[in-house]
Amino acid sequence: MRLSILRSGVARGGIELRQTLTTWSDLFAYIFPTILLLGAIFFMRNAHVPGTNFSLGTQSLTSSFGMSIAFGGLMTVAQLLIADREDGTLLRAKATPNGMMGYLIGKTVLVGGMLLISFLLQLIPGVFVVHGLHVTATGWLILLWLVPLGLIATMPIGAVFGSLFENSRNMALLILPIIGLVAISGVFYPITAMPGWVQAVGQCFPIYWLGLGMRSVFLPSSLAGVELGHSWRHWETLGMLVFWAVVGLTLAPSFLRRMARRESGSAVEARRQRAMVAMGR
Repeated sequence: MRLSILRSGVARGGIELRQTLTTWSDLFAYIFPTILLLGAIFFMRNAHVPGTNFSLGTQSLTSSFGMSIAFGGLMTVAQLLIADREDGTLLRAKATPNGMMGYLIGKTVLVGGMLLISFLLQLIPGVFVVHGLHVTATGWLILLWLVPLGLIATMPIGAVFGSLFENSRNMALLILPIIGLVAISGVFYPITAMPGWVQAVGQCFPIYWLGLGMRSVFLPSSLAGVELGHSWRHWETLGMLVFWAVVGLTLAPSFLRRMARRESGSAVEARRQRAMVAMGR
């Protein structure tokens, strides 16, 4: 039974992922942010990391790889969950035997596939925009635990956020704080140049640690000297991501169960009516 649920969930996620590659709005969501990011990196390529001759654009590009994982886990999961509540997809999954488990597996496959596509869209042209990227054998090993753990640390939290908001119009309440965290997490400018209290706040959240992990994978080892503690701090990265994974996996099941209990045909219809009223104004 569990194997059949896993297969159906993976198949569902694969179908939804293929649909994103044939839908213009989804393709736009892949391409447009990548163009904006690479444009910003292009104009930063001749700036230097403070205290070095290394390109700030190259450092920022590698940090953005970690930021993409965090955005995918937090924002994409929340958006998908809200959209599926609004159109009744979640209610249909709830009404099907083992449907919720298959639904969650499918969304995991979908988000993981979307992140892989986004990563390749950033990396492949990024190699031609900036210089200095390289990955050692140790770097590949770091990626093997960093990426899955980054998803586990962020996706359950994204599911919690998605369970709290009933419509996509309230997503600004989530987007603005996350953008603020990006600003203080050393993605586009070294965190070492920020005030001490800002550094402390930034290090409390996964975005900083995912960015640091990605920098350790794609940048020369000499660049560790400009990081906090003058090292890549792999053990601290592992510990913080495990901490957030435990927090998310502890909170998400209860939030999702409560959300599922509240789903009904009348609730879906009420949300549709509110959406139609809002569009008519």
